[in-house]
This record gives sequence, structure tokens and C-alpha cells, in this order.
Amino acid sequence: MAKIKTTYFCQSCGYQSAKWLGKCPSCNQWNTFVEELVQKEEPQKSDWRTSTSKQVAPKPVEISEIDYQERKRLTTVDGELNRVLGGGIVPGSVVLIGGEPGIGKSTLLLQIAVSMPLLKILYVAGEESEQQIKMRAERLNSVSKEPKTGESGCYILAETSTQNIFKQIEILEPDMVIVDSIQTMASAFIESSAGSVSQVKECTAEFIKYAKETGTPVFLVGHITKDGAIAGPKVLEHMVDTVLQFEGDRHLSYRILRAVKNRFGSASELGIYEMSGSGLREVSNPSEILISQREGDLSGVAIASMLEGNRPLMVEIQSLVSVATYGTPQRSCTGFDAKRLNMLLAVLEKRGGFRLGQQDVFLNIAGGIRVEDPAIDLAVAVSIISSYEDMAIPHSVCFAAEVGLGGEIRAVSRVEQRISEAEKLGFKEIYLSKFSMKGIEKKNFKIKVNEVSKLDEVFSGIFG
Repeated sequence: MAKIKTTYFCQSCGYQSAKWLGKCPSCNQWNTFVEELVQKEEPQKSDWRTSTSKQVAPKPVEISEIDYQERKRLTTVDGELNRVLGGGIVPGSVVLIGGEPGIGKSTLLLQIAVSMPLLKILYVAGEESEQQIKMRAERLNSVSKEPKTGESGCYILAETSTQNIFKQIEILEPDMVIVDSIQTMASAFIESSAGSVSQVKECTAEFIKYAKETGTPVFLVGHITKDGAIAGPKVLEHMVDTVLQFEGDRHLSYRILRAVKNRFGSASELGIYEMSGSGLREVSNPSEILISQREGDLSGVAIASMLEGNRPLMVEIQSLVSVATYGTPQRSCTGFDAKRLNMLLAVLEKRGGFRLGQQDVFLNIAGGIRVEDPAIDLAVAVSIISSYEDMAIPHSVCFAAEVGLGGEIRAVSRVEQRISEAEKLGFKEIYLSKFSMKGIEKKNFKIKVNEVSKLDEVFSGIFG
């Protein structure tokens, strides 16, 4: 009989302690320890994990002696997912996808599973029955009603026990495994209930071990907490190879798939989808949805040329400046850093002479995305002054520059891509820092490039 052991786990970082602690010594968070019952059992001979654990213990090998053969990535039919993953799915990688309930995580993975008929893909459902998944697949118009021939295709397994799952994996030998979700999985080696810190860590470790030893890619769906972080210990994100965040308002149609961590590609890529009744549709030109269609000239609207990873985007900045009704002026922004907005307002008041101290300022990034590229600083500043002076900015003008504390216009990276994207979308003028154009010929572009060094030059060029 195995000995039953009670331990305490930190829900924030997964730190383990023999007794309850008020403050975690690892992450310094208070009141995060929970008691869990842990029972280690002797693994059975039929278990998949033991069949590989009896191999010869590895020995250190010099890096020059390691025989490495580059394996081709699995390319899916979803171009947005391929871009976010860095060019496709790496064999043996473990990808964790997190997002709010109802955002479309299961829909995205089911679309991938049924759209690759040449591969055997095992979809492990811990939350839905086989009939429910079939109903969803029919709604997505992704599965033909005629029976498939051969062994390739999508296989559904409604199971939560990892031991039973690995038995079926050993029989089926799939090319890819999808687990929906990791919080519903339970291992017989841990006595605590599914979704606990120890169960999530143990189940994830089992799937990682399977992926690395067999070279099979594994996708894990992860729930999130009310704070927006992936449920379970933070070490879960360190264990996997790639962490993807599915964002967006579930009451709106557009979704954003963002790479938070990626060992095999850029961690700043994003993919944009549109949710419809027939599933998720790729948005190949995001600038079309990020720039609203409007009639007439409106003050407070400016277009910025930004970069997300390797993708240039044109985003619309909307500002509203009005006299403060109450004693303390409001500063509200959506999709933009509030501290950076306060800094830009201080620069405009100190260097530009605009009296914004008694004004309410509201800022919105159209399309519902959150941006961090400093190249939108100039567009934000111009849109605020446009609303303050109630003077519209021409539709054919865009901006791409950073604003310094001295009111200077600073250079940004990869200017040629920004100019090309603006020219492709029909803009006639773009304002850049004159320090960004070193080594770049303006005659190569049809768009007019305005080189500026101070905010005053921009305001005089736009508003006269």
C-alpha cells in the first residue's frame, strides 16, 4: 500500500512545501498555498510511461558529436496559425493555447484537426462528448457526411485518464495529439482531483515526455483565471515550448491569436480571425478591419503604421478631448498603455504649449487590439491635438515615429516595410523621423515621405 502524503502547493508558481505558508518564498505572493493529497503509486507494466522509462540512462555527449537531422515542419491549411508558430508545427513540440471561455479555442483546433486528412490526428476531449464534437464539426461544414476510407483522418477520444489515453495512443500511433483541456486530465499517479496544481503539472509532464520521445506534436488547451492568466502554476508555461493567447471580445466577431512564448520562432507574431457561424475565418489583410470606414472628416482620428512581429499593420487611433466636467480630469485609454498616454500628454503640454491639464482625454485603438509598438506615439499625439483643436486630419496621411520627452521625433525600425504597407493601402503621405531615412531612397516610393525632427514641424504640416 502506497503511503498517502499531504503537501501544500503555491497556486501562482507551483512551489511545494510540507506545511502551509502565508507568503510564498518563490514568487512572494500571499495566501496562495492550497493543501493537496498526493499519493505516488508504483506504475503498472502496461503503462506507456514505464515502457520508455526502462531505457538506458542517458550520458553527456559533446555538442559536436550530436547527430542532428533537421525535420520539416508540419504546415497546416491555416496560414495565420503557421505564421504565429514561426512557419508551421515543429515535430515533438508542445503548444499551450489559452483564452477566455467561448473565445474559440476548441473551434480553432477542431478546424485544424479535420482539415488535414493526410495525417492521423487524435482529438482528446475532456469536456465534451463525441456526439457534441461531431455536431460542432457538422456546423463548421468541415466534415463530409460520407465515411472516410483508410486510416488517416481525425479521431475523437472522450477520456480524461492519461493512462487510458496513452494506451489508445500506443494503438493508434497518431501524427498529432490535441488535448482539450489540460485542466480536465487526471493521472492515476496523483491522488488529488483534476485541475489541481499537482495534477496539471503531472499530466503536462506526461504529454511532454511523450512528445519529446516520439516526435509527435501535442496541442494543449488551457483555461484562464479571472485575472487573464493561464490556470494552474506558472511553471506550466515554462514547461511547454510555445504559449499562444487567444484574445478578443466574444461578443464581437474578431479574434487575435498572439504568441506569448515561442522557442522555435518570434514571440511577437499575431494572427487575426473572424468568428462566424461556420467557424473561424482567416483575415489576410488586417489593416482593412483596423481602419474604420467613415464618411466625412472627423477630428481626433489618425492612422499609424506599426509592426507586430514581421507583419506591418495600419491601425486607427481615435482620441476625444473635452473640458473636464468634474474636478479631476479623466485619462482613459483602450488598447494603449495608460502611463505612456500620460507621458505624451505631458510632452504636448510642456513642449507644445497645449493646455491639456483641465481636459478629459479618451483614447481608443480601433479594432479591439492592444499595441505596444512605440511607432504609434506620433499618431497618438497628432490625434489628441486634432480633437483638442477640432481640426480633422486628411484621410491620406499616416504616421510612424516615436516621440521623445524633449518633443523630438525619434527613429523606428524597419521603415521600408511601414512605407510599403502605407503605399499599398493608398495613403499619399507619411510622416517619419528624418533619422529613419538613412540609406533609404525616397524615389523608390510613390508615397510622399515627410521627414521631421520635432513635433512643431508635424503640427505645422498637418494643421498649418
